[in-house]
Amino acid sequence: KDIDECATGTHSCRADQVCVNLRGSFSCQCPPGYQKRGEQCVDIDECTLPPYCHHRCVNTPGSYYCQCNAGFQLASNNHTCVDINECDANNPCAQQCYNILGSFICQCNPGFELSSDRINCEDTDECRTSSYICQYQCVNEPGKFSCVCPEGYQVVGGRTCQDINECETTNECREDEICWNYHGGFRCYPRNPCQEPYVLTSENRCVCPVSNAICRELPYSVVYKYMSIRSDRTVPSDIFQIQATTIYPNTINTFRIKSGNENGEFYLRQTSAVSAMLVLVKSLSGPREHIVDLEMLTVNSLNYRTSSVLRLTIIVGPYAF
Repeated sequence: KDIDECATGTHSCRADQVCVNLRGSFSCQCPPGYQKRGEQCVDIDECTLPPYCHHRCVNTPGSYYCQCNAGFQLASNNHTCVDINECDANNPCAQQCYNILGSFICQCNPGFELSSDRINCEDTDECRTSSYICQYQCVNEPGKFSCVCPEGYQVVGGRTCQDINECETTNECREDEICWNYHGGFRCYPRNPCQEPYVLTSENRCVCPVSNAICRELPYSVVYKYMSIRSDRTVPSDIFQIQATTIYPNTINTFRIKSGNENGEFYLRQTSAVSAMLVLVKSLSGPREHIVDLEMLTVNSLNYRTSSVLRLTIIVGPYAF
């Protein structure tokens, strides 16, 4: 009967060896993960052998184990590495998360930008990016911005300002007044602007009757006109044309600015025998009102003289739009 030397302890195997009983004898072998070198068992470095691991191999006494790079985890076979979907696992991003192989990237919703940590999102202050983003004033809001306009204007197209015609919306003028809209507001003017000895003959036209002796020294007629311009208009600029309404034969017409040009803001350029153009030569800032009297002097061959005045009220708006 064979004696099991391994069981009786009568073998001569070293402590780091494994005793294997044989028929009539025994054998000393190295445990798994070790190999015999002479009489000793030395560890086998599995990491130097053909790759066992997908990413990284770590040798241990008698064995080894596999590790994965950041963003990966070991599959159930303990050898292969599979990508971790960080967006499904714990979604580290403040707003939008996109998984990529071995990692992830964060993105922000429109109106936000990634902070330096590449995780959180900070509001983008669009108002600071450009001073021309709004025509008047930009108001920053979380994730967006809005444009506002001054009183008398409304926002059009989200960014530009358009004048509100108060004469069509909230006309507050009296029955004996006319409403005149200008850039940024409105004004009320009397329907009958005539002052003694002038009498109203048609809308905005006042005539001094020749039967009145006082009228001999006064212009025959005064016509009232109104116009509005934007503030800081580019100069020089043609702004208003004056023209004779009645043309008499054998007469000469001359034009001049009778009053309202004390600071030299205007120039009257005669464009024909019966017309002239008012030119703005100095930029005007609003809000303000200018009243300019434009006179046409008519002289005939018999040295008869008469004149008519166009009283032009120029309303300068408060802004350049």
